Amino acid sequence: MPLRLSPKVLLLQPVRMLPSLILPLLGLLFVGGFSGSSYVWVAGGVGVTLAFGVVRWATFSYEIVGDRLEIKRSLVSRSVRTIPMERIRGVDVSTPPMHRLLGLAVLKIDTGASGGDEEGKLDGVTLEEAERLKAVLLRRTRVATAPVPGTPATDAVQDVAVPVEQGIIRVPWRWLLYGPLSGAYLLTPFALAGGAVGLAFQWGDDLGFGQDTALSVGEWLWDHPYLLLGVALLLVVAMPFVGGVMYVVFNWDFRLTHRDGYLVAERGLINRRSVSLESRRVRGYEIVDGLAERWANVVRVWAIVTGLGESQTRGQLLPDVPRQIAFQVTGDAVGSFGSELRPHPPIARNRRLFRAIAPWLALALATALAALLTGVTAWWIAAVITLLLAGLGIPLGIDRYRSLGHGYDGMRLSVRQGSLRRSQAVIERRAVVGWHIRQTWFQRRAGVFTLTAGVGAGQGGYSAVDVSRAQVAGFPAEVTPEWLAPFLSEGS
Repeated sequence: MPLRLSPKVLLLQPVRMLPSLILPLLGLLFVGGFSGSSYVWVAGGVGVTLAFGVVRWATFSYEIVGDRLEIKRSLVSRSVRTIPMERIRGVDVSTPPMHRLLGLAVLKIDTGASGGDEEGKLDGVTLEEAERLKAVLLRRTRVATAPVPGTPATDAVQDVAVPVEQGIIRVPWRWLLYGPLSGAYLLTPFALAGGAVGLAFQWGDDLGFGQDTALSVGEWLWDHPYLLLGVALLLVVAMPFVGGVMYVVFNWDFRLTHRDGYLVAERGLINRRSVSLESRRVRGYEIVDGLAERWANVVRVWAIVTGLGESQTRGQLLPDVPRQIAFQVTGDAVGSFGSELRPHPPIARNRRLFRAIAPWLALALATALAALLTGVTAWWIAAVITLLLAGLGIPLGIDRYRSLGHGYDGMRLSVRQGSLRRSQAVIERRAVVGWHIRQTWFQRRAGVFTLTAGVGAGQGGYSAVDVSRAQVAGFPAEVTPEWLAPFLSEGS
């Protein structure tokens, strides 16, 4: 029997449309001189909006038919979206603030499609209905029973077994202090300032001051560089505090549990979000850390899952946690990697040192030449700064080389690279679907290769950069020897 969203969702419709309606409604009041007729027109506009919301709610329905979910819309033209349960990769349940006040939730169905339009979304089901649908859509032990006369249709599907739940980790609140180290939220103050400037230019006329006023303020700030510098310093000082607050808002009370064959990650302070990842589709994990995180010995973790859309947000297994805890959790939830990473040839170190030093050194020489030709002090300052950056390239290049590595423990392979953002991927052997060997012109001169393990999950491929000729031939033969056996037998 077709089901509808909760009628409470009609209370959200005016709130959602208020930002797009407030300016036209104010315009009607100003044009009408705040007369009785203008208020009638405004009331009529609000009434039409509410009626439109009611019609949308009444013409939207969803239904589980056999082994598929059907979502139907019939506002203007009738459309039916069919999602086979076997295509469902995960179910995301979130509760934004307004939904939470009304006891509602947003249920999003991930089918592994690249675009959001290819997925299903039920915006405005009750929390109980969201949990019921989540259990059914994830193909757990449920049975469909015919509704008894007088029984609500939402109870047509009943649970026959309580899902087995095993807690893996609950991130303590004190670990949220590591948030600013990740750098992901540090630019929040600049983003907010840029958004405010954009609104001033876009909505200035409607808010009572024109774009000319905004330009005049900008010119005045430009003529007072010390004030502008003070604002920039204030934003820089605010980076760790505002970034830390945003990190806490998104990762508050982070929990990872193993629930009836799924890894379930729950997080969020204002918008509580629950993401389910089917365990049998998890092919590995990716451990990421930056320079500041390595200094504090903390890392972040994402799951490598087949057919997962929005993997960078939905696949998160852990926020910033101590490294040893991360390895323990990934070992319990997915599986540990039990081998040391093998170093890459010394020529790889030379290449990283050259790329970290040479650009800044060339720029330092160019600015020094400009200073000699023009005698401008600013050029000398630029030359000194670029020369210092070239010097900093030495430890950066060495760290980038030390971060390179690859290995295989008989069950899982691992590759690692990067420095400012170091990433180590641990992948199950069964996930490897092919190998790709690439060599640029500069790599040919150096005698090194880039070896990529093709994986039908995550990013689609994970690379070991600047490996030697022996490594590019031996590593695939070690991981997938059966692929090379026919060729070896023919040659013998």
